[in-house]
Amino acid sequence: MVQAYRVLLTQGAEQDLEAIYDYIAAFDSPHSANHVLDNLLSTAAQLATLPDRGSYPRELLVLGIKDYRQVFFKPYRLIYRVSEQDVVVFVIADGRRDMQSLLTRRLLGA
Repeated sequence: MVQAYRVLLTQGAEQDLEAIYDYIAAFDSPHSANHVLDNLLSTAAQLATLPDRGSYPRELLVLGIKDYRQVFFKPYRLIYRVSEQDVVVFVIADGRRDMQSLLTRRLLGA
């Protein structure tokens, strides 16, 4: 039997979702915003099984950090860490952003 993990979103990740939704709703349509939100939440929920399948974010790997992993709903990246029975999602962001500074600020407290 596959072990189920509990998937949790940090406050920062929840704010990311809200900002993504608001942006798409304003510049495209609420229908498109709902579609993206549903897919991002589904992608996060899938981490409840086999969370180690995600790759290491290259921005952190070059710093020697392998504590975090990522999965994609293109162009968005969900950055998370597995901790015992929990999968904690820290960042949900458009991968076209300056991810190096975002990850440094959000995950490394710089």
